[in-house]
Amino acid sequence: MADKSSNAMWGGRFAAGPDAIMEAINASIDFDKRLYAQDIAGSRAHAAMLAATGIISDNDAEAIREGLLTVLSEIEQGDFPFSKALEDIHMNVEARLKEIIGEPAGRLHTARSRNDQVATDFRLWVRDQIDAAVAGLEALIRALLEQAEAGADWVMPGFTHLQTAQPVTWGHHMMAYVEMFGRDMGRFRDARARMNESPLGSAALAGTSFPIDRLMTAQALGFDRPTANSLDAVSDRDFALEFLAAASICAMHLSRFAEELVIWSSAQFRFVTLSDRFSTGSSIMPQKKNPDAAELIRAKIGRIFGANVALMTVMKGLPLAYSKDMQEDKEQVFDAADNLMLALAAMEGMVRDMSANRPALETAAASGFSTATDLADWLVRELNLPFRDAHHVTGSLVALAEKKGCDLPDLSLAEMQGVHDAITEGVFDVLGVDNSVRSRTSYGGTAPDQVRVQVDRWKERLG
Repeated sequence: MADKSSNAMWGGRFAAGPDAIMEAINASIDFDKRLYAQDIAGSRAHAAMLAATGIISDNDAEAIREGLLTVLSEIEQGDFPFSKALEDIHMNVEARLKEIIGEPAGRLHTARSRNDQVATDFRLWVRDQIDAAVAGLEALIRALLEQAEAGADWVMPGFTHLQTAQPVTWGHHMMAYVEMFGRDMGRFRDARARMNESPLGSAALAGTSFPIDRLMTAQALGFDRPTANSLDAVSDRDFALEFLAAASICAMHLSRFAEELVIWSSAQFRFVTLSDRFSTGSSIMPQKKNPDAAELIRAKIGRIFGANVALMTVMKGLPLAYSKDMQEDKEQVFDAADNLMLALAAMEGMVRDMSANRPALETAAASGFSTATDLADWLVRELNLPFRDAHHVTGSLVALAEKKGCDLPDLSLAEMQGVHDAITEGVFDVLGVDNSVRSRTSYGGTAPDQVRVQVDRWKERLG
């Protein structure tokens, strides 16, 4: 009776009893098969090193090399029979290698463990993803540079608190995101430099008594050096956490930009038009053009943040060295990497295809008393007023314009002199939005010439 009751709790999937449950919780092949290329590359490097150091024969090493190439070809062609009973990608590859070449396959695992094997495979995979993320960011930055250069002198409102603050240029706004995504590139590259050490040869946790050459395998796999502590090497997942941290910040930047595109493409703003390739229609409202790609990018950050928190939680209580908990390190990293790359590609496409509505931008730039700060600055420069006094005078003029239902440039000189009698005709030189943006010539400012300086700097940086 106990067995029947237990089987009912397990459900049909686990009708075979505890063995089925253990296989389901222990096996990782359903997801870690993505590491096949890295696993085979690591095994080829290891076999070559074993032969070079005389640990295995050259004939065995050659058989292993050829056999692994056959396995690689089978997987790439979709002809490889992955087995859950063999638990993971490492055992699946080794078992198939034995079927192909026989007894020499058993020599491949000399002087290594699955612990250093998976640590090496996973580092190689994350390193490849970092390279892909950097390439995706570079493509997005180039798209933003095209937008910035085309609109270096197009005026638009700059916002604080999503309220009109001061006029800026379209190019300046695009370049703000270039700086953000540039920092993301830097974070990924920093993480890559830090993680580029080879765990291979650390074995289970204590190293090996075989006379291996860890520098040889490190160099063969493109690592800068072997890891310096075998305990740390097999239990470290900092490289994955750094990737997720950088991915999270990058996704946050993508989400901020996506939010602006959602707002800007609305009928109330009309700042940009997104292409049909990155928009969808409504099933019931024929007039709608929805910025679905931007909205989905905005949502992807939840999955990427979640992956970061999940892996931090897995790792936070583990004693040295390896624990099976660490098998839970991959699925969330795979998912985060997939979604980051998708979001980067979608954002690049939207940026390349979108059209800025210059008249709408200019109209909005002139609204909301956006040149009030320019007026205050003029009062300081020309009339030598303390800034706090200039702020008060400007506030009074804004209140007057608001009462009259006009903007600051529409006030007459007489009306302005009624607030402060020293104001002269020269004040109108700073009240237009074009004059305002041209005056912001400080390094990193919104003046068109400064925008072009930054565009050129980034072009030179990217090569």
